[in-house]
Amino acid sequence: MTAQACRVDDPHCITCGDEGVPMRVTAADAVTAVCRDAAGDTHEVAIDLVGPVGAGDHLLVHAGVAIATLEAAS
Repeated sequence: MTAQACRVDDPHCITCGDEGVPMRVTAADAVTAVCRDAAGDTHEVAIDLVGPVGAGDHLLVHAGVAIATLEAAS
């Protein structure tokens, strides 16, 4: 998994950016999912708020927490 580090010049930091980031689940267990963002970076995401998810699901993630499930683009 890619280590995350906040940089002052990065307005889209997954940890401290004030936005939701769409991500695709690549693997999941009961409490966390491994997700990939549009740039291809991998993140560990808490899924407590959205319930069970599986590989291929799409999530809206803020500060390392999935806050909603998204419909896949067709």
